Amino acid sequence: MSAWRIIATMTMPQPARLPPFPETATTLLLDGPCGPLQVLAQQAAPHARAAATAVICHPHPLQGGTMQNKVVTMLERSLRERGLATVRFNFRGVGESAGAYDDGNGEGDDLAAVVNWVRASRPDDALWLAGFSFGSYVSIRNARRLAADALISVAPPVGRWPFEDIALPGCPWWVIQGDQDEIVDPTAVHAWIDRLPSSPSLVRLPDTGHFFHGKLLDLRRELQAAALPWPAVATT
Repeated sequence: MSAWRIIATMTMPQPARLPPFPETATTLLLDGPCGPLQVLAQQAAPHARAAATAVICHPHPLQGGTMQNKVVTMLERSLRERGLATVRFNFRGVGESAGAYDDGNGEGDDLAAVVNWVRASRPDDALWLAGFSFGSYVSIRNARRLAADALISVAPPVGRWPFEDIALPGCPWWVIQGDQDEIVDPTAVHAWIDRLPSSPSLVRLPDTGHFFHGKLLDLRRELQAAALPWPAVATT
């Protein structure tokens, strides 16, 4: 009997060990809901580190969206320069992430898996969520259930996705919208914000289209201005 017990213990599957948060820019494969999730994580410079980590969501997977998108890259760079650790990742079916597009539902579970890893590896950090276009929809939709401490939404695709029944986040929230967006109707975004019981801070960028062509430095300026006053970035 005792020998059987020893064999059974030795052959039981053990839970996978979560990788630590890397000190330098590193691509990892995390266990996701339907297989590996490709993640790119990076620390801020040692002299500038804040007690916060930002998880950034990319635009629509079926329209070429990846974690290497230039707006996502500018989001990451801008927040890291303000002292946050940053995490970008590919939704299911993109890059080396397993699975297939799931209409925003499974993508929320992908985000939750990444957040769980961040919380396990950096338990004392505030959690920021950020997203561009479709990625902003996924992050807004999941911000409350993931208990985000701060939220940044760039060009949220109001009118293209069902925003009306989302459980709104209770954290500080910033929306950045170009006034010449050719994909997302800016007036629809403004009207949606006006209907919210507690409105996020809205920044309107003039002469700016959906992809921020020629306006990435303006986006960087606004993102870094947003990071300064929020308690989630109290510098250690």
